[in-house]
Amino acid sequence: MYKILTVIGARPQFIKSAAISHAIRQLPNNTLQEDILNTGQHYAPAMSANYIDELELTQPLYNLNVGSATHGVQTAEMLKGIERVLLENSYDGVLVYGDTNSTLAGALAASKLNVPVFHIEAGLRSLRKDMPEEINRILTDHVSNILFTPTLQAVYNLQSEGISDKQIVNCGDVMLDNVLRYSHRLSKRPLIDGCYALATIHRNFNTDNATRLQTIFNALESIALDHECTIILPLHPRTKARLSEMPGLTLSHRIKIIEPTGYIDTLNLIKYSKIVLTDSGGLQKEAYFLQRPCVILRQETEWKEIVEEGAAALTEPCVESILNNTAALWNKQVESTRLFGDGTAAQRCIATIMAYFRHCNER
Repeated sequence: MYKILTVIGARPQFIKSAAISHAIRQLPNNTLQEDILNTGQHYAPAMSANYIDELELTQPLYNLNVGSATHGVQTAEMLKGIERVLLENSYDGVLVYGDTNSTLAGALAASKLNVPVFHIEAGLRSLRKDMPEEINRILTDHVSNILFTPTLQAVYNLQSEGISDKQIVNCGDVMLDNVLRYSHRLSKRPLIDGCYALATIHRNFNTDNATRLQTIFNALESIALDHECTIILPLHPRTKARLSEMPGLTLSHRIKIIEPTGYIDTLNLIKYSKIVLTDSGGLQKEAYFLQRPCVILRQETEWKEIVEEGAAALTEPCVESILNNTAALWNKQVESTRLFGDGTAAQRCIATIMAYFRHCNER
């Protein structure tokens, strides 16, 4: 039996890992053992622990409880904890997801100990190196043994950086696997009455710039007024902290702030929304999968394919740009295609990992 350590710690990673864990459980007994390590990067229950129950994940065997800190401190604490687990146990590989500090720490700890690294959602590039996520993506990709890409564009990105085709597997997107798997649990009617837009804000370049954050809220107010709708805003802890530092900001009753939502509730909110406004990479895709238009509160995206299809639009950091793009997409009929695969990405990932292990044993 082979053993693999899965490193997760942020909301999107819990979601992505659900598809992979489910695929592992479909293997014959005593084939592949998955142990889960939760770094504790998202330490609020609504941002981590609730997903474990909702998505039927195996409880983490290890929990580092790192919590909030600067990028350097947080990554260093994760690196120490993951290295300790790898030194005390024998694993055939380490599985990491996406582009967070947890991703980078898992990849660095494993690669320095010559433990194979498998990167789910590899090859994404925003071409913006002032984003911590971009640095995490690049470094993780270049120490990984197998890179699982969600789209052809991600394949091209890796090839342009000199990564061997033998290491790249275009498997599709595991988040699509999840949306398809849990679609039967979505509500048959809206959870919220009336017309509404769903908004999320959490990127540091939006939250940590008071002027830009104020601009976004001004735009949300105008959208609510212009389209006679409610703005539903699940409030990320970082955004909540920044709003507390802006005593002059007043919100109308049309902006309804709620606690961070679980996975199924988030999908329900997307499904019945008129439009999604977000700076989240994952929500851009979930909106596309559920055929809702999306205004991206950024000037670049890792998911360029959605923009090229006309299902989403990038915005300048000004009210006019946000309003114009929202108006243009308000009645957009989105038809999702097979940009992100056919919903079998997780099975392909696990089949590739098992083949890799068998090949290593034969050498």
